[in-house]
Amino acid sequence: MSKAAPVKMVVLDGIVMGPTYCAYPKCQQGLLNARGGSFCAVHEIEYGDKCRIVGCTRMREPDTQACSTHAAQWKKNVNQKSKSTLTGLQRIIRTGAQEPWQRGPNNHSTQPHDADHPEEQEHKNYFSPNRWYCVETMCAPCGVVLAWTKFAKSESPTNILGWLKEVYPLQED
Repeated sequence: MSKAAPVKMVVLDGIVMGPTYCAYPKCQQGLLNARGGSFCAVHEIEYGDKCRIVGCTRMREPDTQACSTHAAQWKKNVNQKSKSTLTGLQRIIRTGAQEPWQRGPNNHSTQPHDADHPEEQEHKNYFSPNRWYCVETMCAPCGVVLAWTKFAKSESPTNILGWLKEVYPLQED
């Protein structure tokens, strides 16, 4: 009779939140300036004082992220951000509204964020940094965090399985 191997139990859970990272395509480095910056140190140096519109090589205007040609796009971006942030906050405070990804008490269906991530969208500008989609934690049953990671686009089964293979590369683990 063979001896059974012990079972290792862990709990995985992700929280949808938006820490930021570099706006440059396919770069997932942390921001050089998390208070208003869009790039990691490498891309901040590469772009320097250039306009943040994709493909533009002109110098940006002082106190903006765009050149004189793209100033209207910069102003529109600033207005949209301030209005949408204020409007969303007011709505949540006023109504206690629940977002589509938040589960209600009896909603046990698969959420859209559990699907594989969509194709990468092309940026028109680099005014804002990218946001991580979620932070995933692996905990022991007692609540001690064993590992954590960030997923850029989705909390899909493919991403979860890939991360498990990183944390437990050997089958015996």
